[in-house]
Amino acid sequence: MKSSKEKVSALIITYNEIGYIENCIQSIDFADEIIVVDSFSTDGTYEYLANLDNVKVIQHPFDNFTLQKSFALKQASNDWVLFIDADEVVSENLKYEILKTLNSNPEHSAYWFYRKFMFQDRRLLFSGWQTDKNYRLFRKSRVKFSEEKLVHETLNVNGSSGIFNEKLIHYCYKNFEEYKEKMISYGRLKAKESFFKENRFNYVYMVLKPAWKFLHRYILRLGILDGKKGITICYLDALGVLERYRELKRLENTNDLAYYLVMPE
Repeated sequence: MKSSKEKVSALIITYNEIGYIENCIQSIDFADEIIVVDSFSTDGTYEYLANLDNVKVIQHPFDNFTLQKSFALKQASNDWVLFIDADEVVSENLKYEILKTLNSNPEHSAYWFYRKFMFQDRRLLFSGWQTDKNYRLFRKSRVKFSEEKLVHETLNVNGSSGIFNEKLIHYCYKNFEEYKEKMISYGRLKAKESFFKENRFNYVYMVLKPAWKFLHRYILRLGILDGKKGITICYLDALGVLERYRELKRLENTNDLAYYLVMPE
């Protein structure tokens, strides 16, 4: 099944994704167009994409995830959009389910995808990720990214939502340092959200929230069953929460109003 009744645009945002982007692009070759918005990668990502005949790559500065994804969404020629991350892969079974849905007069405005998390090349079964899902396929004309989020962006959908049975494969963890930097970056963006909303820094929260994050993921969400992988992921997720409060404290101390410049209007 190579084509769909409804044409679909595949969208990706990237920054230094060599090692991930190759498999991602190959897995979405069924899309009618593939558009990548790259925030000036330095590892060869842009050059790799620019040499692909089936990919349109645009360089655009990155302020936050919501603004970058909103910009990418505007580039799509088709109403149906498949928006995936550079470290995600559409399996053959999921590809078939997507095309079957688009070929059968889809009744929903957007579709949730569950994700299968990979720790290097092995699946992470628990650690809080077993029920993770995101919107990945939707009508451009019926959605809008929430302007209140800078990271873990939220899609506001006008209409009903469906959910796919097959899972998207997410290669979330390549090595310790890379995932650590990702969690720290996410934490700092969450601090900007809090600063913008005038949520104040609190020492009690800085101690309790990271501890709760770790215990919740490791004990209640069964990270303990993932062995060493579970300890690593739960620790780094908690580190991201700690960084959120560290950064919020710094913003309050410096009263860094420049951060407002990257907030959506």
